[in-house]
Amino acid sequence: MSVGLKYPSSILSINGIRLSTCCANIYQKQRTDLTLIELSEGSKVAGVFTRNLFCAAPVQIAKQHLPEFNPRYCLINAGNANAGTGEQGLLDANSNCKALAKLAGCKEGEVLPFSTGVIGEKLPVDKINAALPELIIQLSADNWIDAAKAIMTTDTIPKAISKTISLGETSVSITGIVKGSGMIRPDMATMLAYIATDANIEKDMLEKILLHAVNKSFNRITVDGDTSTNDSCVLIATGNANNKCIVSQSSNEYSILESTITSIFCELSQAIIRDGEGATKFLTIKVSGGKNETECTDVAYKIAESPLVKTAFTASDPNWGRILSAIGNSGVNDLDINNIEVFLDNVCIVENGQRAQSYTEEKGKKVMLQDEITLIVNLNRGNCQEEIWTTDLSYEYIKINAEYRT
Repeated sequence: MSVGLKYPSSILSINGIRLSTCCANIYQKQRTDLTLIELSEGSKVAGVFTRNLFCAAPVQIAKQHLPEFNPRYCLINAGNANAGTGEQGLLDANSNCKALAKLAGCKEGEVLPFSTGVIGEKLPVDKINAALPELIIQLSADNWIDAAKAIMTTDTIPKAISKTISLGETSVSITGIVKGSGMIRPDMATMLAYIATDANIEKDMLEKILLHAVNKSFNRITVDGDTSTNDSCVLIATGNANNKCIVSQSSNEYSILESTITSIFCELSQAIIRDGEGATKFLTIKVSGGKNETECTDVAYKIAESPLVKTAFTASDPNWGRILSAIGNSGVNDLDINNIEVFLDNVCIVENGQRAQSYTEEKGKKVMLQDEITLIVNLNRGNCQEEIWTTDLSYEYIKINAEYRT
């Protein structure tokens, strides 16, 4: 079940990108579980990855290949994370890169491997390698939604979005897909995300856009506070739109492209939350009046990741004492609780460190019954404002994760 999330439509192809999917029988049940993304020669690629110290073998290899080569292929398998697999995991991921490179006529370092699924299981190298010829044959520019489905694990719906903008007199397209539903509190990435544009832009400018977009999107979501071993986010620019190459942050074209890519990242990251494991509510937490970004996000994440707060939202219970407790436990120095205001949508529930005089349980309950709720905290100590997106914590979340390997 997802909250306000619709099946994607009108997904644009990107000049210079082809994709394919197939069933490599990595899962016990029959489904597509292997994806290939082909990038035209000369494409620029930027990536960010998990900071989890137990990062998966494919993450380690992709991080090695990315700065040394101009990637031509992204190879993505679902159903097996190839994490916690030691040296053998590295050998297995490299084996897939080598096999694909031989078939495609490129260098091994021009292949970026990605995996998602169960941690600690040996990667089925032979199954993946056997499926590679079919993947190459099936490459097509129109396979974005098929790819979005093939990279899913506990997701209930594929997540994809496209937009078109004008850079000068040139029309530029941007399309992105993402998977993610649980084990979500990314650190410089999300579960797996692939966003491509045909814009012509220098690589260092593309990297700056990626870091900005990720910080405002995938680093502003949490389902359960857990950062995956496999989080990866890749931004690709094929340059085939033939706009004047973007070489400066001060250009109008840079601003337009950065703004649009950031908006796509935000919509994709919110889609992850809307499809969060067992989610029954989509929650926006806005913290304003902070001295800096860090204290705003510290307060927001403390609220968003409190099991007591999250279960209260599941029950539609306006138990605002749990919210106050989370704020007070956020670690913000010298926080004056008498200045804090808390709102559920437009209903003020806390002012002057205590329940607002105008607040009633009936008003709070009415908001809590909604599927989408905005919780606003005003610290009244500065001018910084940040927001994050999260879910409630339901019985279904526990069921999904208790049965994940069975």
